[in-house]
Amino acid sequence: MKIAFITAGAAGMFCGSCMRDNTLVTALQELGHDAILIPTYTPIRTDEVDVSEGRIFYGGINVYLQDKSWLFRKAPRIVDWLLNRRWLLRWASRQAVTTDYGDFADLTLSMLRGTDGRQAKELAKLVDWLVADVQPEVVVLTNALLSGLVPSLAKNLKVPIFITLQGDDIFLNALPAHARALCINQIRANDKYVAGYLSTSSRYADAMAPYFGIGRAKIDAVPPGLQLRGHGGEAAPRTGPPVVGYFARICPEKGFHNLIDAYIRLRQEPEMAGVTLRASGWLGEQYRKFYDEQLAKLQAAHLLQDFEYIDSPDHASKVRFLQSIDVLTVPTDYHEPKGLYVLEAWANGVPVVQPAHGSFPELLDRVPGGLLTNPGDVAHLASQLKVLLTDAELRAVLGRQGREGVAEHYTATRMAEGTVRVLEKALARPVAVS
Repeated sequence: MKIAFITAGAAGMFCGSCMRDNTLVTALQELGHDAILIPTYTPIRTDEVDVSEGRIFYGGINVYLQDKSWLFRKAPRIVDWLLNRRWLLRWASRQAVTTDYGDFADLTLSMLRGTDGRQAKELAKLVDWLVADVQPEVVVLTNALLSGLVPSLAKNLKVPIFITLQGDDIFLNALPAHARALCINQIRANDKYVAGYLSTSSRYADAMAPYFGIGRAKIDAVPPGLQLRGHGGEAAPRTGPPVVGYFARICPEKGFHNLIDAYIRLRQEPEMAGVTLRASGWLGEQYRKFYDEQLAKLQAAHLLQDFEYIDSPDHASKVRFLQSIDVLTVPTDYHEPKGLYVLEAWANGVPVVQPAHGSFPELLDRVPGGLLTNPGDVAHLASQLKVLLTDAELRAVLGRQGREGVAEHYTATRMAEGTVRVLEKALARPVAVS
């Protein structure tokens, strides 16, 4: 099957969606499918081999300038080409740091309007290339914020168009209410051209169907998967006091502050006096103040000396980090749709403690590799961490079950096979193009 995946780069940071998309396309290629990964906005960043196309569509600089001025909407394509250089997109993404998603409300709505939006020129270039050079049998957009492409793709390619649901609500919920409503209404309008949706969990599909106003029967759940090569190797013997680990982007939505509060509470227990805390994951400049505020809490509690932040810029360093901890927790405030860090911890024999929302209950129901906590309850989080940190035998059992469960249920191959089954069903159905 010839499949074109269109993904969105994340301005130079490690992004779970980009990494999942890259892993999925790699696995599809290994199964013999002609799958390509097409980046938009910026290059993707992954700690595995990047299989994305060298050409970037909807380059972030062009998208922004075309949104601001009609001059760039009329500029010749050579200007667009010059502004789409990878080095320039990387440089621009480092300069354009913002914590206010509301700044992108108008641009997002314009993108969702497709041929009626201010980036119609970018859409035309992508469609022309897909028609002339790729000719896919099916197209998968890897987030709903790209759905403005769907009507034009469906009309010109006359193939099924799918959308992956894996976290769009996080961005949309950060928009002003009026802008969010307009964007969701436009996504709903684009839905009539969509053959189907892929969700990373059944619970997330249940939540997104009413959120976007789309039929639940139109969404198939295909769980995420890992490429297990490089995971689970022989780890150095663990010595010293127990270690709590956090591996995710350092930001409020991932719940780093919840972990800090729970750790301070945990250390008040006499038998937890030696427990240390290690964190790793992408730390952007826009979250530096938030991060410093959390360190100030540790300083005030006289625990800063027992905390360590470890940069993990590649796959090998990520695995070393995971093998250096006794339990992983990423106590998110938002409803995590994937939970790749849970799978990565399990692949290295590390049990987890996660809030009972988002994809986590579904993951732990299938794989008994950890404990659930009451969302937002730092006292309960501290209590559940204590259960594992004081019981080495339980940690070993849950870690082993996690490792075995990932190998059975959450491999990249299984993710690819599940995706193919969904797409193959669509190929036998007529395509909505009007």
